[in-house]
Amino acid sequence: MNLLLVEDDTMLAEALCAGLRAHGFRVDTAGDAALARTALVEHDFDAVLLDLGLPGSSGLSVLSYLRGRYDATPVIILTARDKLSDRIAGLDAGADDYIVKPFQPDELFARLRAVMRRTQGRVSPVLSCSGVVLDPARREVTRDGAAVPLSAHEFRTLLLLMERQGRVVTREQLEEAVYGSSGTIESNTIAVYVHQLRRKLGEQLIVTVHGQGYRISNAGVGNGGAAA
Repeated sequence: MNLLLVEDDTMLAEALCAGLRAHGFRVDTAGDAALARTALVEHDFDAVLLDLGLPGSSGLSVLSYLRGRYDATPVIILTARDKLSDRIAGLDAGADDYIVKPFQPDELFARLRAVMRRTQGRVSPVLSCSGVVLDPARREVTRDGAAVPLSAHEFRTLLLLMERQGRVVTREQLEEAVYGSSGTIESNTIAVYVHQLRRKLGEQLIVTVHGQGYRISNAGVGNGGAAA
């Protein structure tokens, strides 16, 4: 099981990593919100252990970013903030559990196992269009029943387009979903991913709406769009 530990206290992070690894977990660490968002873009995790009091930006911004990308990865908040209002804010933002520091490691391991048991039963809607089927839970894409391998960035691009099927998605929205920010990557990067998706899944699946962005439509390029 792969975990991401987001914690700026180096000593605590090292102690938690040692305990988690001794229990068979693989752990990556991030010391601030920016590093956490980068890790979440570049890797898939089975769960996230998230401190709230991070330098530069609150852990809630990381949680908001994760849920804003339609990512249901389980999140357990680990924080010294013990007010009821903080607990409510964390859970309402999409956290699966909330543990107040200091805590015993065995409690964390038990809570982590419980969260994983609960979330393994979640059902994510399977998305389909024109013979292309995307299963968010399994992170699988098929075309006419045959598996189609996609890179992580291609998958996230397709996921957002499929989630908003029939609606225009701007390049900025795609950049935000894929990279966690917009305006910081080369201007043609999203166009490259769209080109790759068309090559793998069919030229007519993704329609370019000039001056606006992209959309997926059963009608293909004959309905007001054109290939990029």
